[in-house]
Amino acid sequence: MFEKLIDKLNNTSYITLETTPGHSASFSQTIDTIEQLELDKLVDGFSTTDNPLAKLKYNALFAARLLQERFDKPVIATMSMRDRNKIALQSDLLGANEIDVRAILALTGDPATMSDQPHTKGVFESDSSLLLDIISAFNAGMDYAGKPFKVAPQPLYPFAVVNSYAKNPKTLQKKIQKKIKHGAAGIITQPVYDLENAKLLLELKEKANSECCPQKKEAELVFGIFPITKLRTAQFLSAHVPGINVPGYWIEALRDANAKGSDEEYKVGFELSKKLFEDLKELHPKIHLMTANQFQIAKDILV
Repeated sequence: MFEKLIDKLNNTSYITLETTPGHSASFSQTIDTIEQLELDKLVDGFSTTDNPLAKLKYNALFAARLLQERFDKPVIATMSMRDRNKIALQSDLLGANEIDVRAILALTGDPATMSDQPHTKGVFESDSSLLLDIISAFNAGMDYAGKPFKVAPQPLYPFAVVNSYAKNPKTLQKKIQKKIKHGAAGIITQPVYDLENAKLLLELKEKANSECCPQKKEAELVFGIFPITKLRTAQFLSAHVPGINVPGYWIEALRDANAKGSDEEYKVGFELSKKLFEDLKELHPKIHLMTANQFQIAKDILV
């Protein structure tokens, strides 16, 4: 299952769909919606998020297992450094390994100060590179302390994230280099909204690999896409989310459409998002689609 996903990532087209478990003791409704829309037939795999914005949600590893059981497709489970020390990280990986949750997206995590839980403190023993190093150790049959396991884990497949934009592209290249150095198989970008930006990211990835890690197996870049169908979303992402650049022409088009009503605003935003998806598929058909569980939009983009 995972070997096929990695083969598609490296050699052909690759599309994964993000799912966000809710503030609920059940993930089944999300899975049912995906099944009803037949989204599983349109993607190569899924991902599950791990308490984004430090808000309490259903566990990403359990959600990944449920998705895999229902659709027999691989799921990339996110693990955040915010909530776990080295012991907890490795313990979770061991348990997940036996139930075949073996693709892991390593994140540093949003600040604990954003949490909806009183007096929450972040762990943050390190950034996401520590988790990538732990995965490398597991794949060598030992824990992070170098102690061999009695039963070696099945292979793990590490993923990482990187910003899609920076005023100084060299800083992005350094971040990509770091992910490659620590063993990421796939590097998923924050949402991309401009084809030239996407081309630059591909160039930076090539430079990062050749300059820092030519001896390592080259990581593949995956473009993140988050469809925008509202002016306020574009304005928020542009003004408040570091590492994302929403071009001025997107905002202007959505502003003009907004003045004509919500239906026109949605239509213009969707058309921009759909064209971006098609253009990125032609440029580099490795895409991770994020819709904040608005799965009808996901289907409309994918078909």
